[in-house]
Amino acid sequence: MTKPVSSGLHKLGISDVQGLLLHLPLRYVDETHISTVRELRLGEQAQVEGEIIHLEVSYKPRKSLIARLSDGTGDIFLRFLNFYPSQIAALKECTRIRALGEVRHGYFGYEMVHPQTRSVRETTAVKETLTPVYPTTAGLSQPSIRKWVTWALNNGDVSEILPQEIYPNSMPSFAKSLQYLHNPPPSINLQTLEDRTNPAWQRLAFDELLAQQLSMREHYAKRRELGAPQFKRSQTLVAQLLQTLPFGLTDAQQRVVKEISEDLTRPYPMQRLLQGDVGSGKTIVATIAALQAIENGYQVAIMAPTEILAEQHYKKMLYWLAPLNIQVAWLSGSQGKKDRASSLEMIASGEAQLAVGTHALFQSQVQFKKLGLVVVDEQHRFGVEQRLSLRQKGQSDQVSAPHQLMMSATPIPRTLSMSYFADLDVSVIDQLPPGRTPISTKLVSDSRRDEIVERVRLACIQGAQAYWVCPLIEESEVLQLQTALDTYEHLKETFPDLRVGLVHGRMKSAEKQAVMAEFSAGDIQLLVATTVIEVGVDVPNASLMVIEHAERMGLSQLHQLRGRVGRGAAKSACILIYQTPLSETARARLKIIYESSDGFEIAQADLHLRGPGEFLGIRQSGTPMLKIADLERDVELLEKAQALAERLLTKYPEASQQHLNRWLSRGGELVKV
Repeated sequence: MTKPVSSGLHKLGISDVQGLLLHLPLRYVDETHISTVRELRLGEQAQVEGEIIHLEVSYKPRKSLIARLSDGTGDIFLRFLNFYPSQIAALKECTRIRALGEVRHGYFGYEMVHPQTRSVRETTAVKETLTPVYPTTAGLSQPSIRKWVTWALNNGDVSEILPQEIYPNSMPSFAKSLQYLHNPPPSINLQTLEDRTNPAWQRLAFDELLAQQLSMREHYAKRRELGAPQFKRSQTLVAQLLQTLPFGLTDAQQRVVKEISEDLTRPYPMQRLLQGDVGSGKTIVATIAALQAIENGYQVAIMAPTEILAEQHYKKMLYWLAPLNIQVAWLSGSQGKKDRASSLEMIASGEAQLAVGTHALFQSQVQFKKLGLVVVDEQHRFGVEQRLSLRQKGQSDQVSAPHQLMMSATPIPRTLSMSYFADLDVSVIDQLPPGRTPISTKLVSDSRRDEIVERVRLACIQGAQAYWVCPLIEESEVLQLQTALDTYEHLKETFPDLRVGLVHGRMKSAEKQAVMAEFSAGDIQLLVATTVIEVGVDVPNASLMVIEHAERMGLSQLHQLRGRVGRGAAKSACILIYQTPLSETARARLKIIYESSDGFEIAQADLHLRGPGEFLGIRQSGTPMLKIADLERDVELLEKAQALAERLLTKYPEASQQHLNRWLSRGGELVKV
């Protein structure tokens, strides 16, 4: 294998024979049949064979190489807009060639533009199978990929690994599936190949899903081999907290509290994902879990992705826990030297029973005396390594680990939970606290901006507060979006009688906090902000939100932003300003967010529009994506794989490991720590 080929394969993520075998075609070209020129139909892909009877370089309307091919039944013109001397040589007069391309109507009659061509003899046989077209990269040609895939099919291990009984009779063997997909017979129903419902596709999709499930269950089992502190159920602190709260827990919160409490009593680390829509009350659930750990003599760390959110958690928990004489420490990147040193000392000595902060919590200087529980809010915002480093702070040796609770306000669709989160226990708060008012969503064109401005003015004059959200901080020549800075200046000018504030991600932390404190206290009536406020800002009096360029935002982001209002008793509204013309995807997004307030329904639609990689942020987390299976199309296969995984690991451990090795050369990356 030459160095350029090896480099090209590496770029495609192919490093071994298995990688070549599982590098499946995008589509197929039919070179098994030769049509006569007389048989050709406009708009159809066809292959013709004949002799070049004329070749010229034309300069009108633009430079192009035009070859005239004749097969005895008629002539067709082959047009090349970009060509090389080698092509001119290959298409010289009297040369016999085969040309494959789409038939179009040209200036002189039927033509093919940039067809695939190759020299042949009259005795050259036609291909017996469809020609695969593979995903490729610069410097790696289709013939080269085909050559090496054929080599892999002849030399690679294509044996059956798992017992045949687990596969439905309709599914062919692993070897037959690969042969079928790399070299399909011409009689095949092309539609089943293109939509990937062919039994050969299904077999490989099932194998891939099964490998994912085996990996997840294996990691799940390994974590259970680790030791963890066993926390007895809280006898006093939780009851004391609940007595002081001005609200009761919903049935859903009580159910989830029970699930988490049960986990914390076990001798292995909890690894639970807590899902709940915006405003469903995840913070109080996490606080109750923290109290169970604290009552058992352990420390708790709560980590959030932004300083605004982390500080909100800190203030809320300080308010709840100070009456219980629980010491809460605050740690952030923007802290002053003195305050930071004090917090670090409190955490190291054990005086601080609860530490709340941002990514500053997992820095090397932070040492816990006795860490027993880690809570990670908006866990998808942190990388795998970050979460792992925080967990390791609680490990006294290699067989001990703190419990871990991960929270997410982005509901995760069922198929994603079954696949990418199969190594976690999942709890869902599927009920909003009483008193939350429904949010009215309005879609308004940018041309009606004056009406929106007037509505904001009236709302603020009547005592409400409002957000005005912009997607960019400064002007972008590419996107030409309205910016927070410009909008802030404009609205200050427009509303001289209102107090207008500004917050964005590039402000110093102290500035941001000061503005948010003023907004929370009601001193600012209208807050212009970037999406920095997407997570965690709780202002009950804010009942109106305007979002600029809503067509540019993802569904989950729009839903989270919208959830910042509707937290008080007042009727709340979210106005989505869009610019025309709208793309089909943008139109679909806005229609969903307008029609639905159900977080899971919106998340499912978001998954459909964006795909799992973008939805979960997997591309930056190191988790391998499914290459063959599709979570929407292959739900039944996923369910079957999930049901089988545990039994296979127990009954056929060696075969399961071999199957994992075949499909996941980097299987360890699948674990969520």
